Amino acid sequence: MVRSLWTGATGMIAQQLNVDNIAHNLSNVNTTGYKSEAMEFKSLLYQTIQTKSTTANMEQKPIGAEVGLGVRNSSITSIFTQGSLLETPGEANFAIAGKGFFAVKGADGETTYYTRNGNFEFAIGSEGLILTTSDGLPVLDTEGESIIIEDEDVVVSKISVSRDGTLMYPDDNNVLQSMDMTIGLWQFNNPGGLSKEGDSLFIETDASGEAMNEAENDDLPKSKIIQGYLEGSNVQVADEMVNLIVAQRAYEMNSKVITTSDEMLQQANQLKR
Repeated sequence: MVRSLWTGATGMIAQQLNVDNIAHNLSNVNTTGYKSEAMEFKSLLYQTIQTKSTTANMEQKPIGAEVGLGVRNSSITSIFTQGSLLETPGEANFAIAGKGFFAVKGADGETTYYTRNGNFEFAIGSEGLILTTSDGLPVLDTEGESIIIEDEDVVVSKISVSRDGTLMYPDDNNVLQSMDMTIGLWQFNNPGGLSKEGDSLFIETDASGEAMNEAENDDLPKSKIIQGYLEGSNVQVADEMVNLIVAQRAYEMNSKVITTSDEMLQQANQLKR
């Protein structure tokens, strides 16, 4: 019965983490480029109560008896399904249709982060206009370099971006011409293995595999960049509410296990008297 107390406690702890994760998803339902996270569980070690043996009548009992010792959280996995595209007018708002990620350079100038949040802006820098995130991190092109527009006469509102990420600007005849700069897109063999860094930013890990540049890998399905749109969160509120109810009921059942075990221990103590 003491064992059942600890088993019920592990269930309550695991379901509390589950509720925390669901709350995190719901709190980010309006976060641009956010990917919902799913809790994964695994059972703990099993304790052998009885090994393979025979009964008093010499009948074979080929299967032993083992009892589990509870549950624990094994991982929290990001679900990289496509979010809905939300029309958001602006020359520096981009949504990705496909599996690609934008790449941005960290504040240290060395770390490369990846994101689906295309809420960018053209900031004035020492070298000209720089395409950055809302936090000022430079967005990288297909060659892994910052996107800098050195021409001082460029009007930001006239800049357009094609579906392949190429920056375009109208000439004197109002015909769009390439600016020889293309927003880079990267993919991963296992995006679920990316390390979450907050602000919808990810870092590649051994589990995710190396970032693959769409512009340099012809075998990758090409993603599309859509200007004037942002990718919304892929959190499904109805699903999360159902998951919340299930987690709450599971928490209550584990709490009931502890209460029942406590009552059995009380009865055992009373029998001794």
